[in-house]
Amino acid sequence: MDAVIQRLNVDTLLSVFRGSVMPIGILILVAMMVVPLPVILLDIFFVTNILVSLLILMVAMHTYRPLDFSSFPSLILIATVLRLGLNVASTRIVLTEGHEGGNAAGEVIESFGEFVIAGNYAVGIFVFIILIIINLVVITRGAGRVSEVSARFTLDAMPGKQMAIDADLNAGVLTNEEAKIRRQEIASESDFYGAMDGASKFVKGDAIAAIFILLINIIGGLIIGLTQHNLPLSVAAENYVLLSIGDGLVAQIPSLLLAISTAIIVTRVSSTQDMAQHIGAQVNLSRAWIPVAAVLGLIGLIPAMPNLLFLSGAAIAGVLAASSYFKEEQLAEQENLVSNALESPEENTEDVSLSDIADNSAISIMLGYGLVDMVNGNDGGVLSTRVTGIRRQVSKALGFVVPSVRIRDDLTLEPNTYLIKVGHTIVGEDKVYPDRKLAIPGEDANLKIDGIHVKDPTFGMDAVWINANQTREAETKGYVVVAPESVLATHLSHLVYKYAGQLIGQDDVKKLLDNLANSAPSLVQSVVPKLIPLHNLTAVLRNLLDERVPIGDMRRILENIANLASRNLSTADMAEALRPVLAGMLIQQVAPLNSPLPVVTLASDLENMLITMQKQSGEEGLILDNELSQKLLTKLNQINDDMSSKGKQAVLVVSPVIRRSLSGLVRQHIDDMIVIGFTEIPDNRKIELVATISGEAES
Repeated sequence: MDAVIQRLNVDTLLSVFRGSVMPIGILILVAMMVVPLPVILLDIFFVTNILVSLLILMVAMHTYRPLDFSSFPSLILIATVLRLGLNVASTRIVLTEGHEGGNAAGEVIESFGEFVIAGNYAVGIFVFIILIIINLVVITRGAGRVSEVSARFTLDAMPGKQMAIDADLNAGVLTNEEAKIRRQEIASESDFYGAMDGASKFVKGDAIAAIFILLINIIGGLIIGLTQHNLPLSVAAENYVLLSIGDGLVAQIPSLLLAISTAIIVTRVSSTQDMAQHIGAQVNLSRAWIPVAAVLGLIGLIPAMPNLLFLSGAAIAGVLAASSYFKEEQLAEQENLVSNALESPEENTEDVSLSDIADNSAISIMLGYGLVDMVNGNDGGVLSTRVTGIRRQVSKALGFVVPSVRIRDDLTLEPNTYLIKVGHTIVGEDKVYPDRKLAIPGEDANLKIDGIHVKDPTFGMDAVWINANQTREAETKGYVVVAPESVLATHLSHLVYKYAGQLIGQDDVKKLLDNLANSAPSLVQSVVPKLIPLHNLTAVLRNLLDERVPIGDMRRILENIANLASRNLSTADMAEALRPVLAGMLIQQVAPLNSPLPVVTLASDLENMLITMQKQSGEEGLILDNELSQKLLTKLNQINDDMSSKGKQAVLVVSPVIRRSLSGLVRQHIDDMIVIGFTEIPDNRKIELVATISGEAES
């Protein structure tokens, strides 16, 4: 027990120490500008300044994404204050002790003054001016411009990114937790680039301050040396100018390192590699190195040139060209193996197994070989993660566990093609491009963008497959940019909702009943199979799921089936009779409880006409002439598209007499349109009438 208490005390002290390091350090930096420092401390702080600058540069080079180094703007401020504090402290020592010689301001300044500029203050001034030009005019100005543009583009792209997250969340591609994390990343990205825009001004101001500090040290030192210490002009110039130049170089070199770090961070493109790997992978091309080797070799053969140096450079470039060529050949051989397997598959009847012809998966995704990388990796790849999220989301929405999705490669497909099957039936087919992103125009997108123009596989909207480097341009123009795995996953989510009735079987219903039996055993035993057999209950649930009515409330379903058992209804009629008590769960998925439900209605004359036609048709259902059905479906499709563009979904409310027949007709052409009877709307729900369709299909 004492050991545990002692350990807790140690951890508490360490926590307090870590938390107080930064505030104490800031106070020390401020004190350096006021309190005179001993020469030994000045040397230690100069070395620390160089160490910190080198550390920041190395971390910037090994960062995968700019946001991975989100503390960079704060570090710039701290490093800049440290350097300015050292400038003030060193200026005080140079002006007060400079008359004693080159070692008056410490060994670090003396070493830079003697070694770097060889004791020649004229050379030192020119070297310092060159460093200032490199830092201020080239690196700092460029980094500042990139920071400013990145901050503006990041802020402009925020609405589009938020819309993409909302679309993925609504489609079930993302969970609420994942969407929250994505929104936090977008906010962090905006804050980071905004902070970098301001932090680049610190670096620029630091370079400008270095010029004034150098002039103050030289002019002030000469005045003090000549007037107060009566030094000859040559001695005063040698002492104070060398010390000032040494002091300026000691501060300017870390400043240059920090400016380079800033430029690396703001020009860094998000990648899964560090800077060296990222650049190396893109410049390691044989078709680039071979001409380089040839040109250097030709220059090396010219008599007036330094032949050995150029020929050595040509040899090095040739070795790199050969190395990159062999790597490219290995990749080409791998692609040829896949291509040969696609064009001439081996026909060996002895190797055919039952699994090759009988796939019992309820849902399966078949991928062309160009999409295989989407499911590679230790965690199953990005597509597997998306599919798992979809299953979880749809299962919660519909009330039963959606079967597992089997993902397989199919060499008979084109490289970027995928198929989605429910059982053995192909229900979806399209193409995605793993090296591109799909840009979907928003309401304000009126500018064209280059790419592969297609239709969105889920909603049929016009879209463009763009290169990854066009993402910011597309978002600026009002497009919503979606990753390829999200496109495929959204398509899968849409189809799972559409074919949910085919995905539930008797085994799944038995699991739902077993789960309910834990809390209501008597209810389950009295209803199944005494009042309704398991296969009939399964058929009822399938009818409900065909129209997206959730079946999660099995207690209420069984209780109402018990009340309906005496009426000897068919499974379709029983499902219809259950709708009024279950439709509330469907409605709350369409519109939140506190929001009005957008509804579309039929004009009374049109509805009465449909009711009459329904009664005349009898068991054959509702039969409409082509002209009327075409006008009705066209108007419903237009209303549905208008509501979808606003991020809403409208439901068609009709008389219960024609609801089932009209729903079957509508879902054949508009599969995401929900049709409910007016008796299914809960009494406490507010509604918003968005359109009324008359016999002429005008609203």
